[in-house]
Amino acid sequence: MNEIKTVDTRGLSCPQPAMLTRQAIQKLDNGTLEVLVDSGTARENVSRLAKNAGWAVTMEEQPEGSCRIVLKK
Repeated sequence: MNEIKTVDTRGLSCPQPAMLTRQAIQKLDNGTLEVLVDSGTARENVSRLAKNAGWAVTMEEQPEGSCRIVLKK
């Protein structure tokens, strides 16, 4: 079973969420990466970055107002 890596960027301002996501996907050739964000801009930037890198993107809104972005490759 594949391990899910998590990058928690809640509370960070742009461009930090996208930069941390980029570093994580560069280290992970394939598998599943979970990115937690709490702003609309970070959600858009992380999603765009992942799609451009060839990752499938699924977003799940969380009850506390954050978003869980699941990246798979």
